[in-house]
Amino acid sequence: MLQALEGSQAVAQAVALCRPQVIAAYPITPQTHIVENISKLVADGKLKCEFISVESEFSAASVVLGAAIAGSRAYTASASQGILLMAEVLFNIAGLRVPLVMTCANRAISSPLSIWNDQQDSMAVRDAGWIQLYCADNQEAVDTTIQAYLIAERTELPVMVCMDGFTLTHTLEGIDIPTQEQVDNFLPAYKFSRTLNPQNPISLGTLVSPDFYSEARHSHHTAILNAQTEIIAVDQEWAKISGRCSGGLLTVEGPEEAKIAILIIGSVYGTLLAAMEEFPEEQPVKLIKLRSFRPFPIDALKAACEGLDDVIVLERAIGLGSGAIVGLEVTAALAELANPPKVHNFAAGLGGRDIPLEMLPRLLATLNEPSDRRLRIIDVELDKLPEEDR
Repeated sequence: MLQALEGSQAVAQAVALCRPQVIAAYPITPQTHIVENISKLVADGKLKCEFISVESEFSAASVVLGAAIAGSRAYTASASQGILLMAEVLFNIAGLRVPLVMTCANRAISSPLSIWNDQQDSMAVRDAGWIQLYCADNQEAVDTTIQAYLIAERTELPVMVCMDGFTLTHTLEGIDIPTQEQVDNFLPAYKFSRTLNPQNPISLGTLVSPDFYSEARHSHHTAILNAQTEIIAVDQEWAKISGRCSGGLLTVEGPEEAKIAILIIGSVYGTLLAAMEEFPEEQPVKLIKLRSFRPFPIDALKAACEGLDDVIVLERAIGLGSGAIVGLEVTAALAELANPPKVHNFAAGLGGRDIPLEMLPRLLATLNEPSDRRLRIIDVELDKLPEEDR
């Protein structure tokens, strides 16, 4: 049955259905509502777990790392500067191959200070060794959170579920919250192959000499690439139980004959779907929703872009001093095609700026404009800049 829920509230309920035994969190906008709702579930006796309020995001990540290694299913959430503060531990969690789930309520990075949405926080730790799955709406955030536990525990890799701050976390939607029976049938009890046990002592995360460090990183890299199979399989398994599929690694919408595609990541997918209905006179275009950014689905992307003339990559982050982040990876992947499409890289919506429906015709109009830039921030208003920065 559909319930009108704020995204944060819905994610909190999804986490509770997965029966975590330890939750550690520190408040930061716009993630705070998630752990507030979880703490209320604990206080009301609806979720039996150890909820630990810590003094920083670094501590939150450290607590769940220890809990998972000791044999408990665990959870944390953060955003923006909080993600950066826990970055050291995020690398440790991933390098130890610990199955954890974390929600990143995507928010811009300071400075200048912004509490609004873009994706520069999760992009800043894209190479920490976590699986990163991006959600287009709150129903997808609920389903992906539940799937993330099974993916993490099968692959022994941590999973970061990324949902746009405010745009999703603070928005009411009609959401189908699964039953406890459905989740219990889908998600077995927590199991970690290297759980610390005093009766069988082992060491984790010990010093590795140069003779073996390359092998360790290669093994981790290979494990993330191989996780694509589990991401697809788990999505299909959840679809059999819930009737909903999140698209595995990516999804493609639009007319088959379209020679132009717009690749997006996150909630802007809904905006562009609505824009396609608002501007039916525009040339046919496909929408590619990239759900899995890590692992980056090279083969699936190549298949989706075969036969296209142009691919517009629209992202909500910027690699300062370089340009595109997602776009450069798309360009590299599609270069392997016999006749690769031309890739056009754009950023929009940084710091929470609205992306209107009119963005669709603006993007399509740029296809005929000459440009040698690696990335264009399409919603920059040049009259706000000093002349030398235009």
